[in-house]
Order: sequence, then C-alpha cells, then structure tokens
Amino acid sequence: MKTKGALLYEPNTDWKVEEIEIGDPVAGEVQVRLAATGLCHSDEHVRTGANTVPVYPVLGGHEGAGVVTRVGPGVVGLEEGDHVVLGFIPACGVCKPCSKGMQNLCDQGANLLTGKAIADDTFRITASGNPVSPMCLLGTFSPYVCVNQSSVIKIEKDVDLATAALLGCGVSTGWGSTASIGGTKAGDVVVVVGVGGVGINAVQGAAAAGARMVVAVDPVAYKREWAQEFGATHTFSSMAEALEPLRDLTWGTMADTVALTVGELEGDMIQPALDLTAKGGQVVVTAIADMQQVDAKVGLFELALLQKRIQGAIFGGISPRTQIPRLLDEYRAGRLKLDELVTRTYTLEEINQGYQDMRDGQNLRGVVRYTEADW
Repeated sequence: MKTKGALLYEPNTDWKVEEIEIGDPVAGEVQVRLAATGLCHSDEHVRTGANTVPVYPVLGGHEGAGVVTRVGPGVVGLEEGDHVVLGFIPACGVCKPCSKGMQNLCDQGANLLTGKAIADDTFRITASGNPVSPMCLLGTFSPYVCVNQSSVIKIEKDVDLATAALLGCGVSTGWGSTASIGGTKAGDVVVVVGVGGVGINAVQGAAAAGARMVVAVDPVAYKREWAQEFGATHTFSSMAEALEPLRDLTWGTMADTVALTVGELEGDMIQPALDLTAKGGQVVVTAIADMQQVDAKVGLFELALLQKRIQGAIFGGISPRTQIPRLLDEYRAGRLKLDELVTRTYTLEEINQGYQDMRDGQNLRGVVRYTEADW
C-alpha cells in the first residue's frame, strides 16, 4: 500500500514527510493502522548521527499503538480489529534469551537497525523504489506499519490507543529502570538522572515500588517541577549539586539505585553517578550513548572495595509481553500516570517542530496523533 512517512536521508538533516510504499504482510507479519506515535530521543540519536544505520533513508519511529488491519499467514493470537502496542524489542519466545525469561534480549533484536524484515530478510518499505530502513523494524512515523508478530503485543480495548502508544518504549523502559531491573524496594533511596520521557517514568516506578526518597536530577526547571508531580521527593539541577544534600539526607549512606536516563549518555557521567551510590548499590545505565563511545571514567578501586555495580538495561530489563500488560493494570488502578505525560501533540508534518521542542526541554513527551485524514 502507498502511504506517507517521515524519512531521514542523512544525519544532521530534517525529517521529510514523503510518500512511501509498504509491502503486504507475509508469513508471520501483520499490518497495523496506528493511532499515535511518541517522539522518542532514540530517533534523535539517528538524526544527529550518534547512532547510524547501514541503509538510508530511515523511516523513524518505534513507539506506537493501533489496530490490526491485515494478518499474514501463520500469525498466531492476532486478528483484524485487535488493539495492539508495538514493542521496540521483538520477543520471539523461543530463542535462548527468551527461553531464559529475558525476552527483552531476544535474538531477533540483532537486526533492529538493519532495516531488513525478520520474516524474510528483505526491505518491506520503499520510497521512489529505493529501500527504506524502518527504525527498530517498526517505522511508526507513518500511519501504517507492516511488522513481525514478535513486535506486537495485544491489549484490551478499554485504553485509548494514543495513550497506550507510550508503553512501547519510554514508559516501560523508564519504569523498569527503577522498579524492575533497578529492584527498588520499600524504604530505598533512588536517584534518577535525566527527567525526560524515560526518566519521568523512572521516577514513577521508584515511587510506586515504595522508595522513601526519590531524587530527580535535571538541568531544566520545568522538568524538575513535573518530577515532583510524578513522585520525586527532592530535585536538583546536577549530580554535583545533589551530592552533599544526598549525603546529609541519607546520613552518609547514599542511594541504593541511581538510574541514568539522560538524553545522551557521556562516559564522564558514570563516576558522578557512582559517587551518589551506596555501598553495594548500583548504577542502572538506561541512557543511550554515541555508538562510537567506548571511554568511561570509573574509580576502579572504589568499585571493588565498596561492591558497587554498573548495570546495563534495555526495555527496563523486562519482557515487553510482561511489562506492557502489567503497566496497563497499573494505569487502570491509578498508580501510573500516562495521560499526564503528553505535553503536546503534533501532526506528522510537524515532526521537526516536535523534536525541536524536545531539544528545547519543553516536552516530557511529544506525540504525533494520526487521524482519518492520514489513513
């Protein structure tokens, strides 16, 4: 089918909304008409060149939800009319990581940035006859997608799809960074560094898990104010500013978990995060760095003697098929704020303005809403 999509032809340029052609579903695939897509920082990494892909142009977007409109052969558990959230990490359920309960590390994720479909290793999207790489094999900066069933999570129909779209990346990743892989327990002290679309949900997750103190660190005053609405007990503009107050607040013991959820990770952020971390505590590294970044400042003597840990995290360290339904239950119970996360909505044609607003620190989450005019 022919539709439109926001394409990036090379790094450090703007997204261009153009006509694209999406292939029909083959075995194991479904077509989805999207209701909305979130504007996540990971797509900004592609725009700036911090993360690159083998084939340009890129069809951006990896955070979306919608309605199944076509079903390919062999698809199990999905049918036309189903409401679904797209997980930016596929979960096949049968590879070694999946069989060990680590579906967020599914082997099918190895091809996420290649642009080639899981089903047949071909490009399912073209523009002017040329192959297009959909971000995370999704490409939600288009009102229609054709995706593998491994990337689709069926949900109940009682939740607004534009709200549910945020669960496909930012909410699940942030919440899990503190509440899941972060292991926050009642009475813990948690520091969240970077309070954007991911970090604000790390604040929510820590508060919901029973942390007695949730410290939000962000240079943008607006985000620090919002962090308090989502469960932060204290806020600071930098890790350096937080250091001595945190020492006083905790009687010198510091934080059980420090979650790094900044827009772009730098190697010199690790040691300041460790300085905020208690003996036996951990720094959860959720933020994405430049693909070429390999250097980090770490006090190795302290790392060993104080038994601190540096823990990587993707999708909050938990399976999309587990996390998304669980968080919908939290939303229904009033323990997870979703609607409040959306600062502003845009049309697809306004996508560059949406990302400028993100860069300017004006949004917790910008969202593109699709309408009948797009379908």
